[in-house]
Amino acid sequence: MNQTPDAAFKKLIDIINTLMGENGCPWDRVQTRESLKPYLVEEAYETLEALDSNNPEKIKDELGDLLYQVLFHAKISENQKEFDITQVIDNLSEKMVRRHPHVFEEATADTPDAVVDQWEHIKKSEKANRDHKSALDSVPTHMPALARAQKLAKKAAKQGFDWQEIKDVFAKLDEEVAEFKEAVLSGKEGHIAGELGDILFVLVNIARHKKIDAEEALRNTNNKFIERFQYIEKKVEQSGKTLKDTSLEEMERYWQEAKAGQRPEE
Repeated sequence: MNQTPDAAFKKLIDIINTLMGENGCPWDRVQTRESLKPYLVEEAYETLEALDSNNPEKIKDELGDLLYQVLFHAKISENQKEFDITQVIDNLSEKMVRRHPHVFEEATADTPDAVVDQWEHIKKSEKANRDHKSALDSVPTHMPALARAQKLAKKAAKQGFDWQEIKDVFAKLDEEVAEFKEAVLSGKEGHIAGELGDILFVLVNIARHKKIDAEEALRNTNNKFIERFQYIEKKVEQSGKTLKDTSLEEMERYWQEAKAGQRPEE
């Protein structure tokens, strides 16, 4: 029989209370905020992978694991007499209502862009954000570098620090590529990494101008690379050779087959 959301949530809370209680799990009981950080990141990425798979069962499972990390951290804070999961939920509820005045009050925001602008304005006025000395202070330092770059560029653009047209961004890209090429060819080892970073940052801005999520775009390309490389591995194995015994020309041919979606009969 299906449980109500309240009953299901209470059951999960009882489980975590038991695991972290006096006679609970030795591993759970010694965890700290610091020790749990890697698991939180791992579960977030596994949830992204599940979303990519579009498999409802996998998504359900990974969302549960991610939720448990939230409850785990809340329980640690409860044990330290700071706050509990009820306060976390209440705080979130208040925030969602406060940041959606066009739904819960009389404000107007008729487009997604207007909603985002309103959200940012309200967020900036909130007590937790008033001490930010820079428009960039709210961008988390632990974000993946590519995603963080896009967030930083977006925040700066909202303050007017932005190229007016995308052709100007491409001009900047040409400039950065030339500087990178010069650093590489002239052997300026100390400058190469910095110049490469500059190129990546400009590419992120091109993605932003075209409303493309750079992190998501690269994740998709990574997945595409894996699929095509695994096709090469399969073809090489069928030929009775190893990758090291296979010429680059032959591997390139298999790559092009995979790229074209060609799957010759085995």
